[in-house]
Amino acid sequence: MQETFFQLLEQAGLFAVFLSLFINILVSIIGILPSVFITAGNLTIFGLYNGLIVSIIGEGLGAFISFILYRKGLKKWRHTDYQHPVILKLKQLEGYNAFWVILCLRILPFTPSGVITLGSAFSKVSLGIFTVASTLGKIPSLIIEASAIYGFMQIDPKWKYVIIVVTLILFLLWKVKKKSSF
Repeated sequence: MQETFFQLLEQAGLFAVFLSLFINILVSIIGILPSVFITAGNLTIFGLYNGLIVSIIGEGLGAFISFILYRKGLKKWRHTDYQHPVILKLKQLEGYNAFWVILCLRILPFTPSGVITLGSAFSKVSLGIFTVASTLGKIPSLIIEASAIYGFMQIDPKWKYVIIVVTLILFLLWKVKKKSSF
């Protein structure tokens, strides 16, 4: 999937920025796909700083548009039975408190963006507060993500394979341990 994205951006020429933003918006709307491959593509095609800027704009636009769509969709869906803890917390917030909670959740790299956006759509938070908090919160997260990706891109290919294999083994061990504890 990542290679296809890189090829699309390379072939898009002047439209590469718009293509990247469009794909970022789609990923945000879907809500469960990680955007790390978009960030990697942006860094590869546009360089570290420009790629980071394109990623920040894409994340901001994606959050903005998905929030609007989620909120419109929720008006048609009975959501009283949904009990995810992040959504329950966000449902109760508005204004200044919502701003800080959304900002902090966006900074955390392992909190799913779709859950934050959905929880915010359930809440009384305004579109403006959500968009500003969400975008500002993604900046530190994207800087960390871009730094890790850029550093990874500089490593000798054989070490990349070692890192990937070790990461997969650790992930599988974690999943097995998590399953056995229930």
